[in-house]
Amino acid sequence: MDRRQRKTRDAIYSAFTNLLKNEPYSKITVQEIIDMADIGRTTFYAHFETKDDLLSSLCTEIFDHVFSEDLKKEKTHDFSDEHDTRAMVTHVLYHFKEHMDYLPGLVTGESGETFLFFFKQHLKDLFSAIVPESAYNAPYDYVLNHMICDFAETVRWWTANRQYTPEEISAFFFETTTSIN
Repeated sequence: MDRRQRKTRDAIYSAFTNLLKNEPYSKITVQEIIDMADIGRTTFYAHFETKDDLLSSLCTEIFDHVFSEDLKKEKTHDFSDEHDTRAMVTHVLYHFKEHMDYLPGLVTGESGETFLFFFKQHLKDLFSAIVPESAYNAPYDYVLNHMICDFAETVRWWTANRQYTPEEISAFFFETTTSIN
């Protein structure tokens, strides 16, 4: 993708996330996104087939960075020297905190299913890489599913209880899921 295309895509993402701050996903129209991004209809459809395609692309873009195995120092946090489970989980939470202005619009309502689908796929990759299969008497796929759902619901709960820091949310998660410490 060239610079011009990247700039257009960023304008579309920005318009979409700004709309999510004030409107539920189901109420947002492609025309509103087009108007806010200041682009033409043809330009929008050159990048995305549908509003759902835009949502999927946004989720992929967010999660590809959030779940990067190569943790780098960032403005709000630095886990570059830490590679344990707690650091990975807290890193994920820091990125969600950065998007907290529109995250509630993604995790609830019609868009919630799409967001959680992508989120849980990435969580499965994360947890399956760090949770040993032999550590449990329960079936491994059950253990992974339990941890994935627990963390996904923790994030959903956090969007309604924003007074907590990423470290506190991570501590809550590990306190209630002690078997992965």
